[in-house]
Amino acid sequence: MRFAAVLLLVVGVLAVLQGISAVAGDSVYATVGKYAFKFNLTAWGWIHLALGVLSVTAGWGVLKDATWGRTLGIWLASVSIVASFLFLVYLPVWSLVIIAIDVFIVWALVSYAGSPESMA
Repeated sequence: MRFAAVLLLVVGVLAVLQGISAVAGDSVYATVGKYAFKFNLTAWGWIHLALGVLSVTAGWGVLKDATWGRTLGIWLASVSIVASFLFLVYLPVWSLVIIAIDVFIVWALVSYAGSPESMA
């Protein structure tokens, strides 16, 4: 569970940095022609920035063993999977890495059964 919390924190910080970079209009991102889910880069920046801040909050909650942290973490990692899929055209490899980490986070948070004392 702690590993999922740390991953949630790391992914959150990386999303914040990615969001700041996109809001600044960094030239790292690919130029996109016709794309069904195209937002401008500033909009994607704000989306990633918001997801990042909320993910850091959820990661902190999971570290504190709060139920709201686990629930929020599951939802945010799920939303991050969708956002990363839609962002695939800008940074394909990075988006796939984030999707894989988010899938692991969701699996770890959903499959956590609690402490052995609570199962007695």
